[in-house]
Amino acid sequence: MRRLLMLLILAATLASGGCSLSRERVRKADAVVTLTVDRQDSCPPSDSTRCATPSVLTDAAREADAASTDARPVHVATLLEDGESAMGARINLIRAAQRTIDVQTYIWEQDDAGKLVLDELVHAARRGVRVRILADQLFSFRDPGLLARLARASDHMEIRLYNPTFHSARTPPLEFAAGILCCFYKFNQRMHNKLLVVDDLIGITGGRNYEDRYFDWDGTFDYVDRDVMIGGPAAREMGASFNQFWGHKRSVPLTQLRDVNRELLADTDDPRHWDPPRYEHPDRVQRMVADALDPAWLAGHLQQATLRLNRVEYLSDLPGKTDEPKRREVRALTRHIMGLVRNAKSEVVLQTPYLVMSKPAQKVFRTLRQRQDPPRVVVSTNSLASTDAFAVYAMSYKHRKRYLMDYGFEIYEMKPHPSNGDADALEGQTAAVATPPLDGIRQGSGSGRSRRSNRASAAATPSESTGFLGFGSRSGRGARSRPAPLLTAGVRFGLHAKSIVVDDTFAMVGTHNFDPRSDHYNTESGVIVYDKRFSDRLRDSIMQDTQPGNAWVIGPRQKTIPVLSSVNDFIGDVSERLPFFDLWPFRYATSYDLKPGCIPMRWTDPRFFECYEPVGDFPEVDVSLKLIYTRMITAFGSSAAGIL
Repeated sequence: MRRLLMLLILAATLASGGCSLSRERVRKADAVVTLTVDRQDSCPPSDSTRCATPSVLTDAAREADAASTDARPVHVATLLEDGESAMGARINLIRAAQRTIDVQTYIWEQDDAGKLVLDELVHAARRGVRVRILADQLFSFRDPGLLARLARASDHMEIRLYNPTFHSARTPPLEFAAGILCCFYKFNQRMHNKLLVVDDLIGITGGRNYEDRYFDWDGTFDYVDRDVMIGGPAAREMGASFNQFWGHKRSVPLTQLRDVNRELLADTDDPRHWDPPRYEHPDRVQRMVADALDPAWLAGHLQQATLRLNRVEYLSDLPGKTDEPKRREVRALTRHIMGLVRNAKSEVVLQTPYLVMSKPAQKVFRTLRQRQDPPRVVVSTNSLASTDAFAVYAMSYKHRKRYLMDYGFEIYEMKPHPSNGDADALEGQTAAVATPPLDGIRQGSGSGRSRRSNRASAAATPSESTGFLGFGSRSGRGARSRPAPLLTAGVRFGLHAKSIVVDDTFAMVGTHNFDPRSDHYNTESGVIVYDKRFSDRLRDSIMQDTQPGNAWVIGPRQKTIPVLSSVNDFIGDVSERLPFFDLWPFRYATSYDLKPGCIPMRWTDPRFFECYEPVGDFPEVDVSLKLIYTRMITAFGSSAAGIL
């Protein structure tokens, strides 16, 4: 039956045009673009740099680069902890570009954030800057008409999509199913890198995609996220990495995509190229652009947080990661992260949205735990109440005892309404704002600690790391990748940052979720900074998210009935280690909240049960079908950890 189903799906896909285009059709589409592309130039070709907006950010990067030597590089580094700073930095850098802008991302939506950045890039191209955009095909653009217009928006701009399995910008459900059945390894490997590089001089990388949720422009569900902006020699490493992906066989020009090609050939003289976007909140967009160009705003939000330092490395996995998985250089970032953790002496502080350890990571942490004086391991992650990737959370929930006992983790799960949630996200909201029900919730996002705005929408979109379970939501608004309904009202926050600090001296900010998908399937990238001041700042930021007002502590249940508690532990241990049928409902660990008048302490402290009270396995979650889903994936989903 499985073979028959696969044949039927493949036949239907091929009948719908699943093959690659002929050279003749590609040549015709290329000719259409060449003849109709917008060639307007808002800047004299002889002096295109004169049209760039002066920027203190690029000035600092240029100064650092000039002061660098091969033996002693100099960099400037800025943590972008909130969406306003992250968006403002991007707009400022795009306006300041003189020669090139390269952008790489996993998701690009056509909401206010996506439209704004795209509009800025089109205008940069029209003043002579070479703009290249490389986006993963599965969750980016997905509108052939839009891409056909962008193909002709400027003769200085080019867009490619990474890994379009069936040579289209859109992936309908039938082709999605065919991709899994016929070409699983290729289809499952996605480009998860996020990068913006200007003039090979300064760049930004981190967790954010181009969508409102990543820039504090959704007031229903905001992310806590993080980027880092680096100026100096490491930016050339960013540019070199982008070039590797840009030239790879999986990076496909728009004219070679079936649906975009069809649009181009259908309107060979279409005068529409790129019109000014219509924003849902134009006043907010205007304020953001004004701030990004305001010296006082830049000084307060970016310059003040900038550090001048020396050793910085940008690392990225190679494109086509699953083509040759045994090549060491293919998994450069993953190997480097494991090396940093393996050499930890006193402490590892990890922040990840999804606590699902790959086998190499399990081995590293188990070895650390077996040392005579093991390092402390602090993990900041999501609770079921704060995540929009419940299936991945279920895998973490399954292995709580292993994480606590075998690896010695101190686990802190983010509350959906943390006390350090950005006040700007609540501006204009009232206590009467209820968390939407399961069938009407909008997954928004913001990012971190400082600027969040409000937006309510009925549309549902998945987290980037819901894996293939999120596809149904993007194409059909399925409910399974939406956040669980809550018992409490107000704007919800969820963790999306991916960072690690080792021994207060090494720090990494990037795209790697420290899970099997990041290790083996997706290509990942990140910046590693060897500087204690930078590490201290990043550590303080992560530790803030573990404070009692912001997170619940995961700890073992108190053994109140000796014999029954021991029996429960034994059955739970056996059930947890089974790859399937982990149905035992009484788990070893649960969530705890600090009692009034007590001071925070580790779950290993003998006084822990005196100062912490249990609040249940899924605090603040309204018991619903989401609970059943979570239990089912805990029971049956162990073998699916690599694709979730």
